[in-house]
Amino acid sequence: MEMNTVSVNTIVIKDEMKHNGVTVLSYKIQYPQFKSYYYQMSLALINEFYKSQAFEYQKYCETELFKAAVEQYEYSMENNYPMREFEALVVFEVTYNRACILSLYFDKYEYTGGAHGSTIRTSQTWNLQKHYQIKLNDLYTCPGNYKTYILNQVKVQIEKDPSIYFENYEKLIDENFNENSFYCTPQGVVVYYQQYDIAPYSSGIREFLIPYGHCILDPVKKCFAI
Repeated sequence: MEMNTVSVNTIVIKDEMKHNGVTVLSYKIQYPQFKSYYYQMSLALINEFYKSQAFEYQKYCETELFKAAVEQYEYSMENNYPMREFEALVVFEVTYNRACILSLYFDKYEYTGGAHGSTIRTSQTWNLQKHYQIKLNDLYTCPGNYKTYILNQVKVQIEKDPSIYFENYEKLIDENFNENSFYCTPQGVVVYYQQYDIAPYSSGIREFLIPYGHCILDPVKKCFAI
């Protein structure tokens, strides 16, 4: 079985948008472009998927976000407030690249004034041989409900240091669980929660590594030899 058969290039779209000669919004959008001798059909579709997402977000930045930045600039000038430049940044990290499996996440950060910006994470795990996105429950091999198992693992890890979480974290990890909020690493599956989901802003995006082995399958085992 081939290992690390897929190469990745980082494509960057960026600009500084001005109003009355002043930069009111800067954005930088990174997205991947994958290449391989194998899986060319799958990678062509995946590349188009990420390219489309990047250009869609660029359009949002240059229309809605820029409009909001101009409005904030004019309000600040009228009221003699300091001007705070808006910022948008999208970065990605490939966390698993082995045989027919690709897994990666994107962090989308926006600052639109105030004390701090906000970050939203999204992720995908791809089976390149079978042309589909792997779901979290596809990797669960034990009897019973996969969500119950995952939440129990999360709870055990939180209990090691509950001080950085909201007091009602047991309720929140269930209410804010998102089956799409995971990515794969060589060590195991990482389940994550967005900012404010289960902890204060200062605690950031919370991640929980669930190792392969008992109940969780290493996704590379879903590949066949090439």
